Amino acid sequence: MIRLCGIGGVYLFVVPLFLFYWMNNRWNVMGKFERLFIYGLVFLFFPGMVLFAPFLNLRMNGKEES
Repeated sequence: MIRLCGIGGVYLFVVPLFLFYWMNNRWNVMGKFERLFIYGLVFLFFPGMVLFAPFLNLRMNGKEES
């Protein structure tokens, strides 16, 4: 039972947070195969991504005016 909760916690919390972090840091420099791999992981871990989506702001910073 504890092992099942651990696997569920990794599936719903740990991996989705890592994916949000990875996408936020690498969005502009990802290659096409890395982007395809990340999209596949987002599809696989979609329930966890939906849990955190309302709380995380991943919009890009606009260009600052000079």
